[in-house]
Amino acid sequence: MEIKYKIWIEENGKVIFDKGRYNILKAIDKNFSLKGAVKELGISYRWAWDKLVVSQETMELYLVETGTKGKYLQLTPLARTIMDRFEKQENDVEKLLQTESQDFQKLIRDAKNNSRLEKSQY
Repeated sequence: MEIKYKIWIEENGKVIFDKGRYNILKAIDKNFSLKGAVKELGISYRWAWDKLVVSQETMELYLVETGTKGKYLQLTPLARTIMDRFEKQENDVEKLLQTESQDFQKLIRDAKNNSRLEKSQY
């Protein structure tokens, strides 16, 4: 038994950051291109590009920029900061939910030990 969750950040009802965008940016950072990133992630170029464009247009800020002479793609300092903050938020929530999940499991286990239902009661 475990508690599940997903974190995303919205502005004016539009998703500007989530795990998918995090993964795209991380892969861009590794591959220095969107083409290499989507190949690594097994997603379509159009889908990944659309996600980045929506985020950048909604925030009115750049997450990626072209490198020297436009030969490669790199993350902006803002993108790195957002990624670090998002990763911290995910880790913090994960720790909280692990504790809550353990507490919930104990509650159910204790309840079962104190009051077992007969099969006919299901």
